[in-house]
Amino acid sequence: MSEVAMRDAEAQALLRQMLDAAIAAADPATVLARHLPEKPAGRCIVVGAGKAAAAMARAVERAWPDVDLSGVVVTRYGHGVPTERITVREAAHPVPDEAGHRAAVEILETAQRAGRDDLVLALISGGGSALMTLPEPPLTLEDKRAVNRLLLASGLTIEEMNRVRRRLSRIKGGRLAQAAAPARLVTLAISDVPGDDPAAIASGPTVPDPSAGENLSPLVARLGPNLPLAAREILLRPPVAQPAFTPDCRMIATPQMSLEAAADVARAAGITPLLLGDALEGEAAQLGIVLAGIARAGALHGTPVKAPAVLLSGGEATVTIGDRTPGRGGRNTEFLLSLALALNGHPGIHALAADTDGIDGTEDAAGAMIGPDTLAAAGKAGLSPRDHLDGHDSYSLFDRLGTLIRTGPTLTNVNDFRAILLG
Repeated sequence: MSEVAMRDAEAQALLRQMLDAAIAAADPATVLARHLPEKPAGRCIVVGAGKAAAAMARAVERAWPDVDLSGVVVTRYGHGVPTERITVREAAHPVPDEAGHRAAVEILETAQRAGRDDLVLALISGGGSALMTLPEPPLTLEDKRAVNRLLLASGLTIEEMNRVRRRLSRIKGGRLAQAAAPARLVTLAISDVPGDDPAAIASGPTVPDPSAGENLSPLVARLGPNLPLAAREILLRPPVAQPAFTPDCRMIATPQMSLEAAADVARAAGITPLLLGDALEGEAAQLGIVLAGIARAGALHGTPVKAPAVLLSGGEATVTIGDRTPGRGGRNTEFLLSLALALNGHPGIHALAADTDGIDGTEDAAGAMIGPDTLAAAGKAGLSPRDHLDGHDSYSLFDRLGTLIRTGPTLTNVNDFRAILLG
């Protein structure tokens, strides 16, 4: 192996170690138990939704073997794990299906059966909004599916999407908490959103809706004429005030915690970490250009950090599809392809970007890696990186190059993880 190939292999191995550390820092099996409340005198009824819901349910069972536990949670297909006392349902993500609708009904009814002496433990993580779908009448499930598809291609931020989702739901925006009353309710959450706002994680089923009094007509206008009429009617209704309550919501894992775990790996390897933030948003392709500029400045001028260093960031970028039929890819591979084009083969810079749940968009990869030779390798393979980026077909390019990262479902979700290594 040549010296250059060895450096490339070492850089790739270090980037992967940082990703693995970020995911491990959000593993319910290791982080959940210390956030549990005091054991209840009566029953503990567990409800929940999200990509980590099944793993969280199993962690509760293991932490409380002597507690009267029952309940139901819903997770994404393929993300279920064996449990003994808590029922696990699986449903579709990111576009909801009938299984998610049935699960939402079951979860709501389970919460409603809780008594005054019971503890309702809500296990909430990213993805729960689509997985636990209960449309507000007259919206139908098919209408809700159409809205979700529209939102995913809209370019709206996750916070804006959640305003819409809460208003269109009978279970989100605090309505699950209202169903659990008068029982004590404690929420354990894994954050996948900028700022760790509990009202945004799975659209906040157990916390008050902060946008309950807002006029959503500007968002209706941005969603355009393809918005189903029933959704338009609900979103344009005069806002109704919600009953006030103070939630007990505990963050057991966050993007910042995962970035700090990755930073520890970098320091141990003699690499200086620079955390750019856990809430970077915007178009994935534009974010790639911006971070390429920061990386080049570090490599050439030693500012804002001198090599050897790694730029770490989290958050959730967006991909606005427009009218063109897209290829295959998610926001992380689109970010990386844009980053590679902007770096233009700059020596000594390698990068990784991945979704910590193991699935970038709807594909079977978590993300990918790039290096100084990415564009040259694409050219040798007869691929045009610019055409693939313009066609939102980043997955196909990285698949051909053999640089996709496939972790399988990680059973957690603290959003996107990005690491740019300056050699």
